[in-house]
Amino acid sequence: MKNIFTLFWKESSTFFNSLIAYLTISIFLVGVGLFFWVFQGNVLEGGEAVMDGLFALAPWFFLFLIPAITMRMFSEEFKTGTIEWIYTKPLTDWQIILGKYFASLVLVFFSIVPTFLYWATLYYFAEPMGNMDMGAITGSYIGLLALGAIFAAIGIFASSLTDNQIVAFILGGVLCFTFYVGFDYIAELPLVNTFSDFVVKFGINEHYRSISRGVLDSRDVIYYFSVIIFFLFNTSLVLNAKRK
Repeated sequence: MKNIFTLFWKESSTFFNSLIAYLTISIFLVGVGLFFWVFQGNVLEGGEAVMDGLFALAPWFFLFLIPAITMRMFSEEFKTGTIEWIYTKPLTDWQIILGKYFASLVLVFFSIVPTFLYWATLYYFAEPMGNMDMGAITGSYIGLLALGAIFAAIGIFASSLTDNQIVAFILGGVLCFTFYVGFDYIAELPLVNTFSDFVVKFGINEHYRSISRGVLDSRDVIYYFSVIIFFLFNTSLVLNAKRK
């Protein structure tokens, strides 16, 4: 556990000491804020404050933000050769992966935290004050964190495949997009129309919408954990292959 924390601290410190950290998070917050407050329209419906726009937009911004966070996790190590230095430490592949993955999760969390300001503002704007569907908002935040956790696992996997950060960013973004809404598009094809309901359940969007309704279904929880473990396991296979 100590080894994982050491690597976790190293990755977190490196990210927050770089300009790209504040740039990517700022772009995310400004972009979401503009669409939420300016382009979305009315955020007060009959006096009730709604945040549906925020939770509909945030995943699309995550498609760029999280691959930007994770692209350097392994790519930079491969390019600079520091991965060999890490291999000399008493760390297993899973400890290396989890250290980097947990660091990514913290960065995702810190990206979401400032949006609480949007919630606090709407809380006071509502008529009467506090007239919000807190169950749905809480569920949406949980869903957004879970979505970020999956995207981070996908990004870590993409970063393990190449020593080029740009390639890792693009690959991570494509994979995140595919798992987020790709299955929704596949389900609309005539060839799979009969099985569309089944196909849709493989996509993240279906489970994200489910949690965002404020209902925590065990099937959604199992799905999120399964996809995260799937990509982290494949990352371990890639690292093991590159060790040889």
